[in-house]
Amino acid sequence: MPFANIKVPQAALSKVQKEEIVHRVTSLFVDYFSEAVRPHTMVLIEEVPDGGYGRADEVYVIPEAYRAKDQVPK
Repeated sequence: MPFANIKVPQAALSKVQKEEIVHRVTSLFVDYFSEAVRPHTMVLIEEVPDGGYGRADEVYVIPEAYRAKDQVPK
């Protein structure tokens, strides 16, 4: 079974964007392995909370301007 695990900053993607990622990654696997893998493909999108990851030795918090518009603010 093909499996993709995608980690993104929490609230960075809208529901529609997550759905699009699931469809596009599934299509990618189908392109590589054939239509037979579609019903067995798993795409997991994990949202990492602010402060739960770092880049260039700095703890990262996603700026408000980059948050998805359909997310409920905290």
